[in-house]
Amino acid sequence: MKIFDAHTHLNDVPFRTHEQDYVDHAQELGVVKIANVGSNRELNERAIRLSEQFANMYAIVGFHPDDSKLFDETEQDILVSQLQREKVVALGEIGLDYHWDDSPRPTQRAVFQAQIELAHELKLPVNIHTRDAMSDTYDILKDSQALEYGGVIHNFNGDKVWLEKFLNLGLQVSFSGVVTFKNAHEVHESARVVPLDRVLVETDAPYLTPTPYRGKQNEPAYTRYVVEQIATLKGLSVEEVAAATYRNTMELYGIKEN
Repeated sequence: MKIFDAHTHLNDVPFRTHEQDYVDHAQELGVVKIANVGSNRELNERAIRLSEQFANMYAIVGFHPDDSKLFDETEQDILVSQLQREKVVALGEIGLDYHWDDSPRPTQRAVFQAQIELAHELKLPVNIHTRDAMSDTYDILKDSQALEYGGVIHNFNGDKVWLEKFLNLGLQVSFSGVVTFKNAHEVHESARVVPLDRVLVETDAPYLTPTPYRGKQNEPAYTRYVVEQIATLKGLSVEEVAAATYRNTMELYGIKEN
């Protein structure tokens, strides 16, 4: 069985100097590929370096909405250079975050749109973050003419209505450890009905640790529990869900088997 953690942050502070240990543990639970996601110049670069260090790692780079206040022409030029590195497979995570509002909302929206267009120019899929901003995220994506190369709503926490809206735009959705939470009823229902060829799995580590390890630091190995929960919700085998989500991630990010 092969599992792909489609969105994690081994490039972040909690994992530094111990990345090999987390990779080894992931492989013990069948998690054989990992995509590390950046959010600003420094974390983008660390994601790329890890992808160059580990054969089973890939990088996704972009400016998170919290960091969009830092995005200017200089940062865009650096980002363009980073996006052309060998193992960068998507632009992200980009989008809107109205929960923390660390950047002004008009700035978030402008930078989100600019990065969507940049991804289109470079023929890359997009990895999208949305928190307390479903409506504006959807409106920007719906009105964009630049989603030709696909994308995914990471850590999808919407109900069936929002699921259908984003799927109708041609996007994938990715479920995190939230799908294992006892009271995440809307997420459970979305996981039940999402087509198997449109779903990815992730940890978003070090955040959103799944059951049975809630309260502890998350890590890529725990993608296994996301797969198991989706299998339970859909009445499928763990092997079926692992194979489908692995295949979907490889196809979205244009990764070929070695």
